[in-house]
Amino acid sequence: MPVEEIKDGMKGYGLTVFKGTEPEKFDIEVVGVLHNFRPGQELILVRTPHPRLNITKNVRGMSGSPIYIDGRLVGAYAYSWAAFQAEPVAGVTPIAPMLTEMRRPIPPGFWPLEGGAPLPKAAPPPKKRALLDAPDRFRGEPGEYDLEKHATQMKERMPVAADPSRPLVPASTPLMLGGLGDRTAAYVRKVFGPLGLEPLQAGGGGLAVDPNAPQHYVNGGGLGVSLVRGDVSFFGLGTVTHVEGAKNCGFGHPMMEAGVTALPAAIGRVHWIFASDQHSSKIGESARPLGALVQDRQSAVVVDESKTAPTFPMTVEVKGAVGAPKTRWVTEVAEERFMTPSLVASVLGSVVEATANERRDVTWKLKTKLTVQGHGTLELEDFGIATGGMPDAGDFGGSRITRTVGDVLNNPWEHPRIERIEAELSVEYARDVVRMRNIELLDPVVDAGGKARVRVHLFSQYGGESTRVLEVTLPAQLEGKDVDVEIVPGYDATPDVASPESLNDLLANATRSSPQPRGLVTQFKVAQGVAWHGHVAQRLPTFALDSLRPVNGDKGPDAVLSLSRSFVPFDKFVDGRGKVRIKVRPVVR
Repeated sequence: MPVEEIKDGMKGYGLTVFKGTEPEKFDIEVVGVLHNFRPGQELILVRTPHPRLNITKNVRGMSGSPIYIDGRLVGAYAYSWAAFQAEPVAGVTPIAPMLTEMRRPIPPGFWPLEGGAPLPKAAPPPKKRALLDAPDRFRGEPGEYDLEKHATQMKERMPVAADPSRPLVPASTPLMLGGLGDRTAAYVRKVFGPLGLEPLQAGGGGLAVDPNAPQHYVNGGGLGVSLVRGDVSFFGLGTVTHVEGAKNCGFGHPMMEAGVTALPAAIGRVHWIFASDQHSSKIGESARPLGALVQDRQSAVVVDESKTAPTFPMTVEVKGAVGAPKTRWVTEVAEERFMTPSLVASVLGSVVEATANERRDVTWKLKTKLTVQGHGTLELEDFGIATGGMPDAGDFGGSRITRTVGDVLNNPWEHPRIERIEAELSVEYARDVVRMRNIELLDPVVDAGGKARVRVHLFSQYGGESTRVLEVTLPAQLEGKDVDVEIVPGYDATPDVASPESLNDLLANATRSSPQPRGLVTQFKVAQGVAWHGHVAQRLPTFALDSLRPVNGDKGPDAVLSLSRSFVPFDKFVDGRGKVRIKVRPVVR
């Protein structure tokens, strides 16, 4: 039924799932039509007099419930007013723009739904390119992925979700969280809330399929998006509006307004509608994985039963947590540029919170194997010392595995496909660390080519104070200069790497780290070096730098800071850093 035929006072019905998987009817009455509510789109206002809806008012998760008048489809229950609404009145998105979105073709070459990754390489980006094509892609240099910056960028691109003062808002998609502790759930709300999702600690369903669940989507049935399945689960829940063959449209508003996309879809099961004066919500879980979310648009989301979205298995095994009721966690994670790094961090945080969370000193090590199709398996390692408790999901957002996943999925050269992540978390309930209290320069002036001594004062909680004298050799080329010498933990002294020029380069850089994290490193600047085609050349003479500068173009090697480093091993991790300045006397000639 077109909007032009809709008049105040017309009555009809809607379909939605109140419990289980079967849709039920509820009455509606038109109270008006808002013209130009959105660009090229009206909004129909309806009352929903129903025994349950009179209590719950508007309900998150009912988004997409089809509305009929005289047996003709009008649109989808989609919008509500601000919190503390006193009567059951909702905004209905007309069906016309939803049908247009459902019939919109997927752009040719949209790789997540076509498989076969890695596909032929895309053209390399201009050097130092900061702004890349896709709106969900991390805006930064390849190899420098930062989850917090990416979350901020995504938030800035979601003006509707970022403006809670709007009186009329989409009936936000409830994101059911299963297997998550309180701290991890708080992190998820911080990251996913601005995207238009409403994280709720409820459930989401495991890897098993309910044999009694419907085989196909139906009008008014539950429509879900499974971001994570298994021992940890993230499940967005809404309602199907209209089915045509293998495709259906739903929600009546965007989930995250991602445009063409590829996320795993599922038939949803509703357990209950929880009433709240602030905003009621359906609580449910996945009943049967089916198809993929292929469009996420202004007026609707579109699911295609015939498509398969990319996912990968992620397992986490915990060692050292004696007596823990569960030490092996199995999940399946959706592959998407922004959400996947956040989901990986959330799974790790949730496992720690459920299995190894302690209010005592812990030394932990996280070994992960990341397999990228066509590029083999990378082995990465994170570690730390928790004084008074283990890290949470926010901390794992900065882990090497999370950063590498973000780098891989946001790389500008080719379409990657993550095959699996295997993680092993080892915990030892001891404070395996000494702290650097201060450093003392014993030789403030030395001859060129000579050695300077630095005394490091260390403190261990149970071993008291100790000292260690480090020797620093100052090469002859630094004669007549004041040299700043840094003393840093071994795990902070990562080798110099060249800017990646391909996904292979990026993955190779990710595996390079300090080989001996337990100890201290002395380091100081020696000379200028260059990075070129994945290699780093240090301590080049001036004439070499001049000869490498391009004459007929602007493409040349990157200048890098060349550092002289010396490693001093310890039997523990060292926390802290310091700096001293040493004067190097000229050589008498």
